Amino acid sequence: MLLNLPNVLTPDQVATSRRILEAADWIDGKVTAGYQSAQAKDNQQIPEGHPAARQIGELIVKALGLNPLFIAAALPRQVFPPLFNRYSGGQRFDTHVDNAIRQIPGTPHRIRTDLSATLFLAGPEEYDGGELCVEDTYGVHEVKLPPGHMILYPATSLHQVKPVTRGTRLCAFFWIQSMVRDDGRRALLFDLDVGLQRLNRDHPEHPSAVQLTGVYHNLLRQWADL
Repeated sequence: MLLNLPNVLTPDQVATSRRILEAADWIDGKVTAGYQSAQAKDNQQIPEGHPAARQIGELIVKALGLNPLFIAAALPRQVFPPLFNRYSGGQRFDTHVDNAIRQIPGTPHRIRTDLSATLFLAGPEEYDGGELCVEDTYGVHEVKLPPGHMILYPATSLHQVKPVTRGTRLCAFFWIQSMVRDDGRRALLFDLDVGLQRLNRDHPEHPSAVQLTGVYHNLLRQWADL
């Protein structure tokens, strides 16, 4: 499931984030790449654990916790601390797949990367190229969103970032371990949840709402991995 989450951050939060990130130290993005990805990756990143990354990362994670669409779609068990990258001057990230397991810096904890997320911090009019291209069974989807918007997609997907030929592409990126590891099951639960919300809004007294809510929770109980 490929899902656009609008307005994860407000315009003020985006502006604050950009101001802090622009003053931070940037290094070669290969530092967080696996062996295969390092051959395809050409960008800059803020070091993991950098104060700017921690500050803006905490802001993003807090915003996600208040976003019903994200909760419904991701069913998050754990969110990897957000990282930040930028592309300019022809930089790109060729086709790759994300590592299945990620170590959380400074801790003994690891997460399984069920979902990948890219949160855009620069507007599409600020740069040429830089589309995130995600492959699934229906083809290749090109994504380039307004600042504050986020794309959520299965971490199993092959994906790439096209070369940025003008301006600078600035994003946060991170991974989520879901309570439900299978993407197909998560998609079914998301569709059921969205349908239930619509039913409760349009027909709040309809007796089917209780029955279908029971179906949702019983499926979640059967599929959840805690």
